[in-house]
Formats: sequence, structure tokens, C-alpha cells
Amino acid sequence: MTGRRPQRSTFPPSTRRPVRATALSAVAMAACASLAAGCGTVPGMSGSGSDEIKVMTWAPQGTSATNKPGMPAMASAIVRWINSQGGISGHKLKLLTCNDHNTSVGAANCAQRAVDEDVVAVVGSYSQYGDSYFAPLEGAAIPYIGGYGASNDEFTSPVSYPVNGGQLTLLAGLGKALADTCGPVTLVRPDSIAGDQLPQLLDSGLKAGGHAKSIDQLAAEDLTEYDQQSQKALQSASSDSLKTGCVVPELGDRTATFMDNFQRARNDYPKVKTAAEIGSVDQTVINSTGGASGPYEGSYITGWYPVASDSRWDDMKKVINKEAFGDNRIDPADAGVQTTWVAFKVLTAALNKIGGGEVSSDSVRRTLNNGLKVSTGDLTPTLSWPYQGKLAAAGFSRLVNADVNVQTVKGGLLQSANKGALDMTTILENADLS
Repeated sequence: MTGRRPQRSTFPPSTRRPVRATALSAVAMAACASLAAGCGTVPGMSGSGSDEIKVMTWAPQGTSATNKPGMPAMASAIVRWINSQGGISGHKLKLLTCNDHNTSVGAANCAQRAVDEDVVAVVGSYSQYGDSYFAPLEGAAIPYIGGYGASNDEFTSPVSYPVNGGQLTLLAGLGKALADTCGPVTLVRPDSIAGDQLPQLLDSGLKAGGHAKSIDQLAAEDLTEYDQQSQKALQSASSDSLKTGCVVPELGDRTATFMDNFQRARNDYPKVKTAAEIGSVDQTVINSTGGASGPYEGSYITGWYPVASDSRWDDMKKVINKEAFGDNRIDPADAGVQTTWVAFKVLTAALNKIGGGEVSSDSVRRTLNNGLKVSTGDLTPTLSWPYQGKLAAAGFSRLVNADVNVQTVKGGLLQSANKGALDMTTILENADLS
């Protein structure tokens, strides 16, 4: 989470050109080979037809921190499938990929690459460094469709078209889910500016459910083990002997380390459960930590979309089976993969609306701004991006989908815990996020 910045209200005069069918030059190919640029193209998709449309997907890969290789891999599968069906309104897609290496410089390089290559949109991508990549995209008026919600900039930039509510909604929804089932709730979070907003988000949901505020437990950002922190969290969460306590670890990439220590100390506190967001816990993590006998059994996990076993994901799974069978980078249960699928639905809707007209970043952006309503097959509410969304007063003018799906772990498997999604709009409107 990062601090909010003022929203830019205007664009500089557009210098964007219509989509042109050009092969990558030798200089561009050399740039793609560079580790810093981290770019690539989907094999077999560098055709030279005049109807070709360039898009880009970026995500960190091969780093020591958060990695999302499934997002560009899923984008590649989608583009192969779209092209095998004849394209969109007669247009074939060409996908460029980029690795931001989890650095601000890498994110800026990816954005500049998108500008240089004249892409019509960046689709289904992940980066924590909105401050670095939005300036180039805004300067060139390139729409950023379906980011992961990894920075608050995604909910303020005029070129951003988010498909989920990021960590904002997940934490508020988690608080709402825990209010009815937990006694004391302990939040373990970084002692940092980025971590300072987390208690307000969790507490907004707890308050809406009639629960007391969480116990705010800080941890230094550079810790390599959490024995003391896990012990302290367990003690505070078990302070009411009559109610089941809950511990919510929000430590980013270090959450797994915390859970290792937590699991070892948990035997002395059998009534304490954990809870988390789908961004830090998925089926793979549950499996690797012991499944039904692990620390997440019985936990609530909040996500943006329905559980992976839901039939609404069947079309996505068919594309994966056809175009990426055996690609272990793509997990249908991964929120990044799912976000990329939804983001390409938005792109497809925009291109279908444009039809045989000129396709450029300008025309895609205008189409999205002019009231386009996108159906995602009930994976999300119908998506549309007015200039000022319902949460503009709270500082998040681009946040249009505040739905949260509550899941729980039963028998080591993630299952739906609620019949329908919970809309966090009203709760976030009333939250103190200053």
C-alpha cells in the first residue's frame, strides 16, 4: 500500500498513432534481450498483417520477492486462443511481455517499452511501483487495464481501469467476515508507512460487523524470523478464554516465514485460528503448509473472485487446456491468472465496440471512458469506469469493483463461505483512511 497522490485531471496533447503492423527492429530485439528491460514476445505472434494490435503484459519473474509468472503466461495463452479464433473484429493480437524485476527502474522500463512499441493497452499486469510506471503511461495516454491492485495509484490514475478492489477491499471484507466468528483479532503488520493504513481497513470491516477494533501488532520490516512475534500474537488473540481468537498476518513476502514460526508455537493455543487474503494465501500455499493439518484449516480467506472450482471459470480452464497444457506457471486458482483473464475480457469488449474503426490507445481509452459496460460472466459485477467512481470521496476515484468473496479452508481445500460476494463500497466510504 502506498500513499495517495493527486489525480491528474488532464492529458498532454496526444501523440499516439494508429496501430501499425511492424516487426520488431534489431534495436528493439536487443532491448528485449536485456535483463533490465525484461521484455519478450509470444512465439509465432509477430505477424505483419495491417490489422495487428499490440498489447503488453508485465509482471515480476525470477526475483527473491513476489513473482507472478502466471500472468504473462496466461496472457500468452489467451492471445494464442484469440488469434486461433480469427482475432477480435478482424484484428489479430501481438503480445509483448516485460519483467519489472520488482524494482522501480524495471517498472519504468516496462512502461517506456510500452510507449516505444506503441501498444494500445497494458493488460492484466502486476507491479508494486505505480509511481514509476503510470507517468509514462499517462503521458502517452495508454490505458492500464486490470492491474492487480498492488498500489493505490491503480485507483487514482485516469488511465487505470482496475477490475478488482486491491488490498483495500480484501482487508475490509476480511474484517467483516471475522466479526461474527472471532473473539480478539490480532493484526500483525509491518512497522512502516505502508503498514499504517492496514489497521483502519481491517477495523472498518470489524466495526461494520459490530466487533471491537483489532489488536495492532507491529513488526520490523527486516526480520528473518518471527518467534517472538508469533508467540505474542497467539497470546493476545487467546486473551478471551470463551471465544476463538484470530491472527491476521499482513507481512507481504515475509508472511510465509511468520507462518512457519506461528505453526510451531500454535500447539499451545488450539483455539486460535488464522485469516488472510488470497494474495498471500492460495491453494498452493495451503498444500505446502500441511493442508487439512496445517495452520490455515478453518481459516477465512478473502478473494476478489469466486473459488477456482466454480463453473464460472470453465471457459478460462478450456483456454488453458488448449493453449497452455502442461505450463506449470499457470495455476487457475492464482488470483493473478484470474485477473489477467478478466482484464482480457475488458480489452475484448472495448475492441468489439470499436469494431472496424481505427484501433489505438486513444480509441481504446475513449471507448472505456464513454460508458462501456463490460460483462465478465458474473466473475465480477458489470464493470464500467465513470470519471468519478463511488469511492472518489475516499480518494479512490477509479475503484469500481468493491466486491469480496469470502472463502474458507475445509479439509485442506478452499471453498466458498458465502452465497454471494460482499460489496465493500459503503464500508470503505465510512472508513477513516487518512
